[in-house]
Amino acid sequence: MSRARRLAAAVLALLAAAPAPAAALVAELSQREIAVTTGFTGAELLVFGAKETAPSDLIVVVRGPALPFVVRQKTRIAGIWVNGASEIFNTAPTFYAVASTRPLAEILPESERERLRLGLDALPLRPEGPRDEPAFRDALIALKTGAGLYRQDEDGVTLVGERLFHARIFLPPTVIPGPYRVDVLAVQDQRIVAARDIALVVRRVGTSAEIWRFAHEQPWLYGFGAVLVAALAGWTGSVLFRRG
Repeated sequence: MSRARRLAAAVLALLAAAPAPAAALVAELSQREIAVTTGFTGAELLVFGAKETAPSDLIVVVRGPALPFVVRQKTRIAGIWVNGASEIFNTAPTFYAVASTRPLAEILPESERERLRLGLDALPLRPEGPRDEPAFRDALIALKTGAGLYRQDEDGVTLVGERLFHARIFLPPTVIPGPYRVDVLAVQDQRIVAARDIALVVRRVGTSAEIWRFAHEQPWLYGFGAVLVAALAGWTGSVLFRRG
């Protein structure tokens, strides 16, 4: 059986198993837990489902845990780039991806997008300092987007026939472990008619988890060890090249 047929069969089984009141929209993930190991190169999350009615649009949002993030402005002094002014964003999502059947501005009014924090423009990114300059907010979004941690795909949800849909969300290797949330929204005539939310966990396992725990519980020892390993590697390389 082809992958498309397996997906369709899984979605239809999901729809059949859903209780009648919840059957307007059902959704599921290809995996509820993502394991981060030392060789982790990222993961593709498949969000799929079915709708019993025929809403014209669907929106899929994946949100990671919120953590403080510092944006620093580089200043050139005497030909040397140094850190200048900075802003701290206390509640910046570590990961944010939104996919939709078409541009969000065509699906929902601005007030609703702001209320539901849909789209990069609607993220509530407010710095802690008094300046609140838009340049720092724009820089934060640019940095996260460049790292693959923020993404807005305006045709990222694919409709299959009249009832099935799926979206693919890529989580890069730099994703932060923790609880994630996946929201699926069905929209008809600029109004949300059904919604589902699914929990997702990104978890460090194996050696990666041990290294991360040691680095956070014993930062000084971890830093000393990292410097020592780098020094030994440099010394070993210099000896080998000298002999060659």
